[in-house]
Amino acid sequence: MLLQLHPVNPQPRNIKTIIECLSDGGVIVYPTDTIYGLGCDISQHKAVERICRIKQVDPAKAQLSFICYDLSDLSNYTKSISTPLYRLLKTLLPGPYTFILPASKLVPKILKSRKDTIGLRIPDNTIARSLVKELGRPILSSSLPGDFAGGKVSQEKPGQGRQPEIHGRDAAAHDRQASAHGRRWEAARQAADDDRHTTDEAKLAAVPLVEEYTDPEMIQEKFGAVVDIVVDGGIGGVLPSTVIDCTGDEPVLIRKGLGAWEPQTD
Repeated sequence: MLLQLHPVNPQPRNIKTIIECLSDGGVIVYPTDTIYGLGCDISQHKAVERICRIKQVDPAKAQLSFICYDLSDLSNYTKSISTPLYRLLKTLLPGPYTFILPASKLVPKILKSRKDTIGLRIPDNTIARSLVKELGRPILSSSLPGDFAGGKVSQEKPGQGRQPEIHGRDAAAHDRQASAHGRRWEAARQAADDDRHTTDEAKLAAVPLVEEYTDPEMIQEKFGAVVDIVVDGGIGGVLPSTVIDCTGDEPVLIRKGLGAWEPQTD
């Protein structure tokens, strides 16, 4: 099922439909502030296993993360947060970051890594956070299966394809979002054509704009048979979140993604 949600003011009726699906152990594809991802209610063990089967990964090695509504919600799923770390989280969130933190007892065992850690996100995306808020529990956040780093880069910019119909004062906000996606597309295009990048940088920066991973209608065609709902929040981004490991004395950059990152200084 392809279900449209307004990116600024998600329709309550459609939100309710998605929440009922998640509560019943369903699996969805939904937008974030980075790329579209697979999601489920983290308390639904079988749904988590189902996502792992879709991705063809062992749950014990999947390094899964999930989305929280705000910092207060996030604090329930990690152990005590130091003042410097809290300041860092408050500065960067909501935003395109995944923070690896020590997992609290509230984190389902299937989601914990062998080091008893968990990846936590608070995306700057109204749809994703609205779903978490209405569900009352975090939602799993996992990338769509497949080789998103291969294939041909589309010549069509985000925003040129089909978008949910938006009217009135919310149109300006949506235009800003589309413009941001366009800038990400241009960055990915330029990086893909720039062979001066190092190998690691190229793996990230040369992400092609593959329609099967950015256009909800194409996502529905490709993954609709293995998920219950594809949430259409408009054209998705092309870069993943920046991953920061905060389990040691100092934050460590694990993966450079959409979120800017500079070494932290006292």
